[in-house]
Amino acid sequence: MQTSVDRSVFDAAYEENTAPWVIGEPQPAIVELEKAGGISGAVLDPGCGAGEHTILLTELGYDVQGVDFSAPAIEKARANAADQRVDARFDVADALQLTGGPYDTVVDSALFHVFGPEDREKYVRSLHGVCRPGATVYVLALADVEPGFGPRIPEAVLRDAFAGEGWRLEEIRLTTYRGVARGERAAVFEAEDGAHVDVPAWLATATRI
Repeated sequence: MQTSVDRSVFDAAYEENTAPWVIGEPQPAIVELEKAGGISGAVLDPGCGAGEHTILLTELGYDVQGVDFSAPAIEKARANAADQRVDARFDVADALQLTGGPYDTVVDSALFHVFGPEDREKYVRSLHGVCRPGATVYVLALADVEPGFGPRIPEAVLRDAFAGEGWRLEEIRLTTYRGVARGERAAVFEAEDGAHVDVPAWLATATRI
């Protein structure tokens, strides 16, 4: 699977506990999304990482499947679920070749933005294949707005990705994504090394037709 970030970076980040996207809790934007009633039915958490959102939604009573192409990520997610005594489901899987479903809701927290143009197209097709008609896909992606860090994208990339046949783009709004700032990144935010910081992010909502 081709990404704009080499696969080995993800495996190493989980093995060495240095992933800046692992904050030990769900993203506030996803928590608010659930509180607002935006999630229903069978849920897919692609690129689930350490499992925070799969665990949260499972604990709240949703039927959730978390997947990630990084085996170390899935190992960490399963360990986190066991520590919290939540019977969450995780599998190693390629987001460009998804199987299972059909799903009613997809919660993508910081996966979409790691893909290059070709893989973005494959990913969106893959999502379409496992979503039932009328399903809602949420994409939380780092925005090209300062200050920020990571693989940031412009709003137009999201618009283009869900502009094709089989999708209806409902909304893209600016929100925040919480990450861990270390070294030079911490200095940019005038934060202590290892502190949590909120950076600009897009939250896109699309309907599978």
